[in-house]
Amino acid sequence: MSVTVSALNTATIKGTRLVSVPRVVLSERGADGDRRFFLADGRQRMRNGKQIGSLQQLVSALNGDRLSVTFPDGTVICEQIQLGQTLDCTFYSHRVSGQVVEGPWAEAISEFCGTELRLLASGSAVDRGARGAVSLVSRASLKRLAHEAGSETVDARRFRMLIEVDGVTEHAEDGWLGQRLQVGAAVLRFDGHVGRCLITSRDPETGEITLPTLDLLRAYRRGLETTEPLPLGVYGRVLKPGEVSVGDSVTPLP
Repeated sequence: MSVTVSALNTATIKGTRLVSVPRVVLSERGADGDRRFFLADGRQRMRNGKQIGSLQQLVSALNGDRLSVTFPDGTVICEQIQLGQTLDCTFYSHRVSGQVVEGPWAEAISEFCGTELRLLASGSAVDRGARGAVSLVSRASLKRLAHEAGSETVDARRFRMLIEVDGVTEHAEDGWLGQRLQVGAAVLRFDGHVGRCLITSRDPETGEITLPTLDLLRAYRRGLETTEPLPLGVYGRVLKPGEVSVGDSVTPLP
C-alpha cells in the first residue's frame, strides 16, 4: 500500500480552530499563512488553546491582506490588515517578536474569551520555529489511540498537526526521524517526536476537556526512547520548499 497525504490542517491565528485545506505551500517557515498570527496577554505572553479553550470555537482565515475571524454566532470580522508597533513576547521558553495587528479583532476576541488579548503578526508562530516548521501524524497512530480510548475514532484536530498520512502501520512515523522524505513537491526531514500537552484533551470545536489524552498516552507510550515525553506524531524541517496536496505520495529518500 502506498503512503499518501490524507489531510492538511492549518490555523491562521494560532490557537483557533484547525481548518482542513486541499493544499499548502511549504517554505522553511512552514505552510504559508499557517499560524501567521498569535495572541498575547497583557504580560506579553503567548496564549493559545491550552490556556483558553474557547479559542477553538473561532475560525480564522487569511485572504490576501484581509483577515477574517468567524464567531460561533455567525458574526464575521473581515478587515484589511494594518500592522503597528513591534513587541517581544514570551513564546514558551523563548522570545518571539511580533507586530501588533491594528483593528477590531483583538477587542472582539478578548470579549469572547473573557480576557484581554493582543493580536500579533509574526510570519510564523509554529511552536518550534524552523526546526519544527512541519508536523505529521499517521491515521494508524490516531486509530491506535482511539482503540486505547475504547472509541471508534479520535478527531485528529485534537493534535493540531499540519500533515496527516495514510498507508503505514501505527506509529510508523517514529521510524522516520533523521530521514528525508519527499512529500508532494517538498522535501522534509523529521527530527523529533511531538510531546503532548493538555490541549489535546480539549474538544477541537468547543474547547472543553472531553478526553483524557495524556493518561491514554501515558498508559501505552510511557518509557519509550523519544525526544519528548508522551509522544504522538513527529516534527521537522522543510529542506526543499514546494506545494503539498491531499493525495500526494510520501516517499523516503536515500
